[in-house]
Amino acid sequence: MFYTGDHSSTWMGGLFFAGNRSLERLFYQPIPMSQMHIPSARLLWACLVSLLLTTTCTLSKAPEALPTAPADTLAVRVPLGGNSWITGGENLPETLTAEGLANWSSAGAVVDTYVRFGKTGQLTLSARLRVPTGKSRIRVTVGGQSKEFDIAGSALAEHRLGEWRIETLSTPGVDSPGGYVKISLQGVRKTGATYAEVTHLGIGGEVVDGQTAFVRNNEGNFYYWGRRGPSVHLRYPVPAEQPVEWFYNEITVPTGNDVIGSYYMANGFGEGYFGMQVNSATERRILFSVWSPFQTDDPKQIPENQKIRLDRKGPDVVTNEFGNEGSGGQSFLRYNWQAGQTYAFLLRGQPGTDGYTTYTAYFRPVGVGSWQLIASFRRPQTNTYLKSLYSFLENFVPNTGNVQREAEFGNAWARTREGQWIELNQVQFTGDNTARKSFRMDYAGGLSASGRFFLRNCGFFDRYTPLRSDFTRPARSVAPAIDWAALP
Repeated sequence: MFYTGDHSSTWMGGLFFAGNRSLERLFYQPIPMSQMHIPSARLLWACLVSLLLTTTCTLSKAPEALPTAPADTLAVRVPLGGNSWITGGENLPETLTAEGLANWSSAGAVVDTYVRFGKTGQLTLSARLRVPTGKSRIRVTVGGQSKEFDIAGSALAEHRLGEWRIETLSTPGVDSPGGYVKISLQGVRKTGATYAEVTHLGIGGEVVDGQTAFVRNNEGNFYYWGRRGPSVHLRYPVPAEQPVEWFYNEITVPTGNDVIGSYYMANGFGEGYFGMQVNSATERRILFSVWSPFQTDDPKQIPENQKIRLDRKGPDVVTNEFGNEGSGGQSFLRYNWQAGQTYAFLLRGQPGTDGYTTYTAYFRPVGVGSWQLIASFRRPQTNTYLKSLYSFLENFVPNTGNVQREAEFGNAWARTREGQWIELNQVQFTGDNTARKSFRMDYAGGLSASGRFFLRNCGFFDRYTPLRSDFTRPARSVAPAIDWAALP
């Protein structure tokens, strides 16, 4: 078993050392015959058997598996139910639910999914889907580059879609690096009734990291809230010792930003809100609501002694109860307000001696006509002047959460109980839970080129404003001129 130049000994040494390379350096070298000790035959065979057993065990041991992901699965999944929109026509049969895309049968339908990445690089895509019947070909487009894939199989499974290079992000900006990428699916041809049912997109590659943003789950109904988009606010600081009785503000919606589902809220306060909406292609409203002190989303559950009481309302104003986001009293005037024109909102909060505070809202176009009463509500178990003043911009129609909108807020003032005007030319920019969780980051606010404050949301624009940013607009120093005696 020691090397003597004999070929059989060399083979035996090779068999041994193949299983134990650490001994090779010690034993696999020429040894002079004069220094060799020749063992007995019994000892030689015992060593041989031992070495053969060692070699057999070593050679038969399975190699350790490398920690690799399955070839058809990407670890980060983007649910279509909270991140996608269907475009390409009216009254399409396709639907998006919490389970994903269904009834995908129209060749003209395009399913757009949005993900925000913090850097450029390689993007790998897959889709978790099933083709109920037949076979389909689909087109996947990322950054203007399209690829087509044949898919089949009635069982829900992951399908690799390929790789794309994200070379640029639209408007990266120093204060908000990164940007949104649109991933589009479109049917090319099919032999069955539908192209596929899709639940998720899988994403991987260099671009996916801790900065990647999308609606990740449906906890707390976030697919719904995520598709509505982030709500954003301007909060006006007022000294706590100043009892504010009146709140005046102005809104201008820039041309082209009057998107269906938008609520441009001018005068928010601790117990309600007052602003204007786009409710449909044919209807717009001036809306004023006050929450009940009883916490519920169902107005029918409000006890009689905690209901909001209507004191009076203006001509053509509709009043009723509202629910779903708290409950209380609601009033609205159908009014065809126009983008590009500025409107004024005036709100009064007047505590009484009977445990009720009365909230009264007035509206008019700036510089045109007289003030119009919207409504006056009495809120029980309340004894306060106006507090927590703010404005907001929200979208209440999930299907338009992919469309950008904006509003400008200028010339806001508070008037104290003693009649002193306080100009509200400082704000803090904040966002709702969708923004705070970074499920959606298409939000912005601050000071516009016109010298007004602005709010912007939805549409998957890239440059966002960090939450809790503070802004100051130039002071006008001229308080609103209001004929108090002429108010209805």
